[in-house]
Amino acid sequence: MTTSSSSKPITVNSTSSVSFEQRMNKSLYSRRKMFNVLGLIFAMCAMAFGLFWLGWILFDLLRKGMEAMITMPIFTVDTPPPNTIGGLRNAIVGSFMIAGTGLVIGAPVGLLAGIYLAEFSQGSWLGKATRFINDILLSAPSIVIGLFIFSLMVSNRSFSGWAGAVALSLIIIPVVVRSTETMLNLVPNQLREASYALGAPKWKVVTSVTMQAAKSGLITGILLGFARITGETAPLLFTALNNRFFSWDMSSAMANLPMTIYQFAAAPDDTQNMLAWAGALIVTFSVLALNIIARIVGRDKK
Repeated sequence: MTTSSSSKPITVNSTSSVSFEQRMNKSLYSRRKMFNVLGLIFAMCAMAFGLFWLGWILFDLLRKGMEAMITMPIFTVDTPPPNTIGGLRNAIVGSFMIAGTGLVIGAPVGLLAGIYLAEFSQGSWLGKATRFINDILLSAPSIVIGLFIFSLMVSNRSFSGWAGAVALSLIIIPVVVRSTETMLNLVPNQLREASYALGAPKWKVVTSVTMQAAKSGLITGILLGFARITGETAPLLFTALNNRFFSWDMSSAMANLPMTIYQFAAAPDDTQNMLAWAGALIVTFSVLALNIIARIVGRDKK
């Protein structure tokens, strides 16, 4: 018995050979393309607008700051009285002492708090409260912190470098806490579990495994926090104030670059105006150097 079957050609509507423009609604495609082009134009204009002002600021800073750096003994002479040639030696040393002391006070506290939040809090009410307070400190205006330290350490005593260092430490602590918690949370849990399987205690896992794995990130957070406090003026206005003379004594008012820039920029004397530009250049390049170092330290090693 033979069965004859007639096969009809099967036509398949394949869209693989049809271009995207032919399959897409032309008006819808044109509208989306126009919006995309407009969005790119607006983004480029916004970027150019920001870069224009940033370039102008840097150009003025380099032009006027370098002129003062070349013509004046910036690093060898202290801040002068009006109409006198001078430098910024006392302000540079004072800023380094105040900011360095603030770093020494704030960095360990921030590291320990960040380690607790990442490794030990585990959803506890104390961890939630600590995060909430840290977020408040992170967004608090620096002048409020300076006023708080003024009422605590200065109002019944005198201006001092120690008060300025404590104020700056309160600014750097939330930065270090946030960066430390973030870096430790990026460490894979498999490393912790493997350490626990080998019988390592909790403190040993934290110090020898998680902190070692996140070491570059922790150092980067500390450096960025130090860069954050380098140019702060408002807290020092209420705490360290300023001093025209060179001093190593942090129990009295101390010279510092932010306050010197603030006072000399508003002075009617051209010499002090030039010193303000030189101080601004020093602060800018210090922050830039710290950011570059932080990027180098935090870079992934292959």
